[in-house]
Amino acid sequence: MPSSLLPSRASAEGAPGAPGLPVPDAEQWISTTSSRIAPDPYTWMQAVHWAHDLGARTPVRSHGPRFGTTTVLLAQQLAQLNPCRPGVDFLARMLKVSTRTVKYHMALLRKAGLLAYRVKGTRVRHERARASEFARTIPSSFDQALGLRTAPSDTFIRAVVGVSEHGRTQLARLGKKAARTVLRQARRTKKPSFSASSDCTPMEGDSCTVSPTALTSSPSEDEPRNGESSSSPTRRGRTRKALNAVGRRYQLGLELVRQVPWLAGTPVARVAWAVRHLADAGWTAHEVIAVLALRAPSDRIHRPSGFLTARLVGAEKLFGTPAKRANLVAWWRDSRQASRERHAEWSGSWSAPRRNAVARLVREAFAASKPKPQLDELPQEPTDAELAEVRTLAWRQYLAGQPVLVTSAIAIAGQDSAEQFYGTDLVQRVVRLASASSHLTTGATR
Repeated sequence: MPSSLLPSRASAEGAPGAPGLPVPDAEQWISTTSSRIAPDPYTWMQAVHWAHDLGARTPVRSHGPRFGTTTVLLAQQLAQLNPCRPGVDFLARMLKVSTRTVKYHMALLRKAGLLAYRVKGTRVRHERARASEFARTIPSSFDQALGLRTAPSDTFIRAVVGVSEHGRTQLARLGKKAARTVLRQARRTKKPSFSASSDCTPMEGDSCTVSPTALTSSPSEDEPRNGESSSSPTRRGRTRKALNAVGRRYQLGLELVRQVPWLAGTPVARVAWAVRHLADAGWTAHEVIAVLALRAPSDRIHRPSGFLTARLVGAEKLFGTPAKRANLVAWWRDSRQASRERHAEWSGSWSAPRRNAVARLVREAFAASKPKPQLDELPQEPTDAELAEVRTLAWRQYLAGQPVLVTSAIAIAGQDSAEQFYGTDLVQRVVRLASASSHLTTGATR
């Protein structure tokens, strides 16, 4: 790259988004980044190769890997993802490197202003880990070095409206390197290729002589065929594979878990096993719900999958024909019980959130919603007799396995306040019981 296109040391030090220089963590988000969103993978790979050429000349890291060939190979994998939500293990398998190496080079792309967080990945206990989602961005130093003129845009933060003469040569050179990724995508997706006469000068909207809809052919006026044209390109749609017996069971089980309130949170595999005979007979979720509505619902269900199995015993023989099941569904939709269920609000035992950050937000929300008492309305301190009565009730709930008072106090006021009111011994016992095993629950009924 000519030295005239490289930013000077003084300008580079003043540009926080220059490649090779670390971008602050606060500017690595789509809402705070100074970069613009890349309109396509081809343009983004041009910026990646430019950052690679510049980073090889101006290294700033004293340890760890540099912006090199592995970084470019990683960017080629990211350019093929839509949306850009990669997993570290997936990228490590594709590049045949360690997960630590992938994390290092992902950090290099973020610090160079080429990636910005849309949603940061989470890792919550008892839940599946979620990968981070990124936006492919182009730093402002790339536009300045190549003489690209930009204007505000609602879609890309800034959109390119022109290019200087000295930047055309550099765009062509970088385009040859970026074309490798584009050609690889074209082979996989089998997109129609453009002719030589339809090429457009990069970043110059006025020099394009062919409409982007040139591939669409108009119907013939001599032989009208109701808008149908035999010369129009056709696309072969992917035929969806028919579900086998096991797939139908899981599909019916998933629909029941989503629609039946007391089955919420039940593993789909157990529900699929409970309704296996009905799924094999071609039953739908509405037909199963109608059978469940024949009997009054139970007030308390300890094991939802076992309760479901008991309710459906002999149902496939009693309603063996589609006509009988259709009459049953019609009765259920017109019944008063179904009407009450459609208009019933959610009700259930509230449990404190597991994550500490969410629990803190809940405590702050409770504190903000509680009206502040006036000086003359301050509650009086409880007497010794009242305090002893409340503690005795809390101990009885703990011995019964449902310390609702203590768990509610911990969730709302915190553990320190709960210990002052109910005693340190009782509160610590409840905390140990709740954290001893995931199979032991306190303060919640099913």
